[in-house]
Amino acid sequence: MLTPDELLDAIRRTMDRPATVRDLMGRLGWPPGRRATLRRRLAALVERGDLILIRGHRYGLPDRMHLVTGRVHVHPRGFGFVTPDHPVDGLAGDVYIAGTNLNQAMHGDRVAVRVERRADPDRAEGRILRIIERAATQLVGRFETDVAGTGYVVPLDRRLPMDVQVPSGEQSGARVGDMVVVELTRFPTPTRGPLGRVVEVLGSLDTPGVDVRVVLRAHGVPDAHDPEAVAEAQRLGDTVRPRDRRGRTDFRHLSTVTIDGETARDFDDAITLEPLADGNVRLGVHIADVAHYVAEGSALDRNACERGTSVYFPDRAVHMFPPELSTGLCSLKPNVDRLVQSCLMEIDATGHTVRYEIHDGIIHSDARLTYTDVDALLNEPASPAGERYPVLVPLIEALGSLSAVLTERRRRRGAIDFDVPVARFRRDDAGRVEAIVADERTTAHRIIEEFMLLANETVAEHLAREEMPALFRVHERPDPVKVEAFEEFASTLGYSLGAPPDAVGPSHFQRLIERVRGTPEERPVARLMLRTMRLARYEPENLGHFGLASTSYAHFTSPIRRYPDLVVHRALRASRRRSSTERMRRWKEELPEIARRTSELERRAEEAERELVHWQMVRFMADKVGNEFSGYVVGVTAFGLFVQLVEQFVEGLVHVSSMADDYYRYVERHHLWQGESSGRIYRLGDRVRVQLVRVDLEHRRLDLALTEIVEAVRQAPGGRSSRTGRSTRGDRRPRRRAGRARR
Repeated sequence: MLTPDELLDAIRRTMDRPATVRDLMGRLGWPPGRRATLRRRLAALVERGDLILIRGHRYGLPDRMHLVTGRVHVHPRGFGFVTPDHPVDGLAGDVYIAGTNLNQAMHGDRVAVRVERRADPDRAEGRILRIIERAATQLVGRFETDVAGTGYVVPLDRRLPMDVQVPSGEQSGARVGDMVVVELTRFPTPTRGPLGRVVEVLGSLDTPGVDVRVVLRAHGVPDAHDPEAVAEAQRLGDTVRPRDRRGRTDFRHLSTVTIDGETARDFDDAITLEPLADGNVRLGVHIADVAHYVAEGSALDRNACERGTSVYFPDRAVHMFPPELSTGLCSLKPNVDRLVQSCLMEIDATGHTVRYEIHDGIIHSDARLTYTDVDALLNEPASPAGERYPVLVPLIEALGSLSAVLTERRRRRGAIDFDVPVARFRRDDAGRVEAIVADERTTAHRIIEEFMLLANETVAEHLAREEMPALFRVHERPDPVKVEAFEEFASTLGYSLGAPPDAVGPSHFQRLIERVRGTPEERPVARLMLRTMRLARYEPENLGHFGLASTSYAHFTSPIRRYPDLVVHRALRASRRRSSTERMRRWKEELPEIARRTSELERRAEEAERELVHWQMVRFMADKVGNEFSGYVVGVTAFGLFVQLVEQFVEGLVHVSSMADDYYRYVERHHLWQGESSGRIYRLGDRVRVQLVRVDLEHRRLDLALTEIVEAVRQAPGGRSSRTGRSTRGDRRPRRRAGRARR
């Protein structure tokens, strides 16, 4: 049986025009009784974007039809960009689509585009010819009525610019101002707008908990598990059965701990450490053996594959598996037996792994430690944590020492380590946010991070060496065009990566991070650096991980909450048990689509998490209109400045129209606004005082106004010095010497 790639190659070789299924069966010599199989294979190639289905039920090759397939990303201002499904010769970036050429496509739709103008590889314009797949049949918005009493829904996502008309009788009791879920019964056409019916009333945004439901529905995240999957999980019980222990390596005699956050409920990794006679140590990373309980093709497996990942909100989690598994049988709780897949790594004094073993194992965790506990055991052995776990103090100290060695080794090879504090909500007894504080990485966080990174690398190297079909975590080298733009920005602040854009490596980025650490420029530099990087994704091919400076990397350590980790666990077991050739062939066939889908679902989860955090931050600021705050300029755009408040971690916009003390000119190349009369400059990294003037809860937006620039005297474009107002350190700040763009 042909793999998808082999079938595609055969179609390319034998077909000189778009063809029907009958045509393809004849040309390819496909057995008459396998027509349904061929249809499924063709549908998968259409889903991947390798084929396009056109009129007459004919399948064509997009490139030979001068078409590009991909997903359209619509901007709130009405235009869009299409990201190709696959690399296209002569096309390095996305395809720009003017609003008049969107052809009623909605944000997220998969479309076929004809490129009509190509100024250079990075600047192409096109027209959407057809919509291959609608991104969603439902959307979330605010229900309203017009003067005639006709209902309509204003989409919450501003990238969906058209209101949805809701006929009388299809409104499900929605009241004006309610947030609702509307199902589209008619998509937009050139002459008519979309039509829909309300299928769920979520309630007013002022009601606690509605924001969570809105975000879940808006991103299509299911919060209820399939009943069949729940029933399967319940049948598994909550204890390890005697027959499940057979054939496993017993690690129950080793001191074993889990280390997680205070609020964690699913514990999928545990740690052991054994000193060896030659001075080396054996680190054991033991991961919940979800693959033992979740069979391929089962209801649990299908349900998890559809979700792709767990979604973590500030005050709740939407788990990939039902709680019977995620916080029950597969959670490595203390004082109970649990099944694991174990990666044992012998590590020398320099942090190198000299040998490794991978086992089906069984553990019995001695303690569930929090990050706070571990930091206390390391720094204050006489603390309450030290009194509770005195026997664990030597183990924790040894783990801390090993982690420091591994961190230094990773630093020497150039792995990029962003260490910008992130926000954490502190809540009162009623669950209301009472403060937003920095959630900084401590030694305990770093211990776990280092051990998980090492286990993931070891497993990836093993799978690559064994040539096992699996999913790798891939992070490719950044686009030189984006690197050049970043270098240009960094040079305006007096910094440089120190390498040409096409030769830059992870160590160049890491050295720059170390240089800006603790400076006002740290946040904007780190922010823009992240935007310069490509997005990490899952692939069946091992392409390495640029950010980690690693030749092989896979996700192995969290199968409770990430589907690709479950795939990796199955691959590990198959490598030890020498699975059948047919199974390996089937995996090779299925993995490209699983990689694509899980990467998309990961993006969905990240967007949902980020949106709700931002929403709750904005809600926290709602009663603070008129107050003044200190902040850093973290974004400069053609319409103003984005300022992140220092204490609250909330971000707001200073629109240029509110900067009334002068006429300001936007200098895009240098990421700044400059006053025409005063010469005053506002740019990334400047510390300013702002006043909160408006809170827009629905659109999750804060409007700010500048009251004072606290600290910013820079070298102005063209070499002219510019004073920018009062400073906490006097009128002037020493200027940095501008770095060269390339060395």
